[in-house]
Amino acid sequence: MPLPLFLGLMFAVIVAAGATLALAFVADVPLVAVGFAALAGSLILGARQWR
Repeated sequence: MPLPLFLGLMFAVIVAAGATLALAFVADVPLVAVGFAALAGSLILGARQWR
């Protein structure tokens, strides 16, 4: 993978994470709920790998 593409993807992931946190704070969603949603999503996607 070329370095500029890799850096662009890393930048996109960081911007998406920041936007998600900003929207959660604006909507007054507790940080614990955001963390739980991330954990649940990670477990669901991880479980799909083992099928």
